[in-house]
Amino acid sequence: MTIDIESLSLRELGALVAAAEQRKALITSRRPAAAVRRLLKAAAAEAGYTIEELFGDDAETAPAPAPARKTTRRKSGKVAPKYRDPEYKRLTWTGRGRMPRWLAAKVSKGHKVTDFLIPGLAKPTAGKTSTIGKRTVIKKA
Repeated sequence: MTIDIESLSLRELGALVAAAEQRKALITSRRPAAAVRRLLKAAAAEAGYTIEELFGDDAETAPAPAPARKTTRRKSGKVAPKYRDPEYKRLTWTGRGRMPRWLAAKVSKGHKVTDFLIPGLAKPTAGKTSTIGKRTVIKKA
C-alpha cells in the first residue's frame, strides 16, 4: 500500500501520523510470535497433545489463505445475422437481444418478422411460450 503524501492536506497528514502511532504502539506492546508459539506448545504438551494434533501438520507455518476465485464470464461468439432489411442490405439482426428499430417499425406496419429472414441461412427465432400473466378461458361443462 502506497500513500501519496504530497497530495494530503494538513488534517489528513495528522490523522495518518496518529494512526501510524497507534499501530506502532499495538505492535510493540504485544508478545513476539515465537514466545506465543512456545506457550502454546507447552500448554498442548501439558494436556497430552502436540501442536500438530491440534492444528494439523501445517502448525509450524502460518496457514495460507485460500486463493480468490475469479469469476470469468464466457464471451459469446459472433453470430451470423438471421434477418435483413430488403431495402437497406446493411441493416441486419441476429435474432438475439432486443429487436432493432427498423424491424420493429416494419412489424408495427403489418409485416411479419419471418418476412425478413435471410433465405437459406436462418430459421425463425422461437418466440416465448410462457403463459405467466396470460388469462386462460376454462369452459365448465
